[in-house]
Amino acid sequence: MLLRPVLALTLFGALGHAVPAAAAPATAPDGREIRTLLTRIHDAASKQNFQGTFVVSGGGAVSSARIAHYGEGSNQYERIESLDGQARYVYRHNEVVHTLWPGSRVAVVEQAQAMTSFPALLQGGIERLAEFYEVNPQGAERVAGRDAQVLLVQPRDAHRFGYRLWSDKASGLLLRADVLGGRGEVIETSAFSEVTIGVKPQFESVTGPMRKLDGYRVLRPALSATKLEAEGWAMRQVVPGFREANCVRRPMESPTASVQEAPADPVLQTIFSDGLTYVSVFIEPFDPQRHQRAMRTAVGATQTLMRRQGDWWITVVGDVPPATLLAFANALERRK
Repeated sequence: MLLRPVLALTLFGALGHAVPAAAAPATAPDGREIRTLLTRIHDAASKQNFQGTFVVSGGGAVSSARIAHYGEGSNQYERIESLDGQARYVYRHNEVVHTLWPGSRVAVVEQAQAMTSFPALLQGGIERLAEFYEVNPQGAERVAGRDAQVLLVQPRDAHRFGYRLWSDKASGLLLRADVLGGRGEVIETSAFSEVTIGVKPQFESVTGPMRKLDGYRVLRPALSATKLEAEGWAMRQVVPGFREANCVRRPMESPTASVQEAPADPVLQTIFSDGLTYVSVFIEPFDPQRHQRAMRTAVGATQTLMRRQGDWWITVVGDVPPATLLAFANALERRK
């Protein structure tokens, strides 16, 4: 999912014109070997201490951010600073996430169950990947000055995108990820432009700003766990490979909204996952002032579909082909 910034042309060119990968091994990869590689990628995002700058490009948009991640036992600390557009800082200690906008002096404090953005792209369950994707080694390359193992992750059907992944040989950390369309074309790229792995943890650089919220308007969205069925909704048929991962009712107050504005009605959000990618379905009462027309948009790999359904407004978002979003929207029905 893009951060939407502007980047130097030279760096964009470096990301957009990679040297072709070395030829894949002639022998078929062993399933245990593939699982080991994927497990290293999965574990490195949470266990390695690293800091660097990563860039996301796709669909004519480019964004960059500075990231630092530290782990200590079961504790994780993370700091992300957007380098483009409006200043924004994200601080995470385990499941607690603070997002700060210094310009407007607004802070959002909420709970997050897991990291789902680069470089933590394999948090949905490695066990299920083999059922919906074919994974093959594609040789070795260098990314951000580091030797990397390349993996090609191809979908077994048309409901999902493919991926090409570059993982650091020494640590397993994901250094680059390309999202691939049905013809193998690159839709979106996330990649470190520079990264240092094995840095000394600086826990206070994360926890300090999380404690210092004086002068900020602090928003604490109250999330209440629920189920689609309990809210009077159901999926007529399941989109192949996707399972419901979470369902909550949440307020949708904008961090940039003024204090005088009336809060919007709570929104029902249901998250589905196939083990690698996610689709979110948002349901809210139809408001003719805010919901004027149905539309589809795409920024890089992130597709969005919005439309009216009776007295409700449906928004479906995910890094999946447009037809998959439509399948989710068509399967949703009101039962009370």
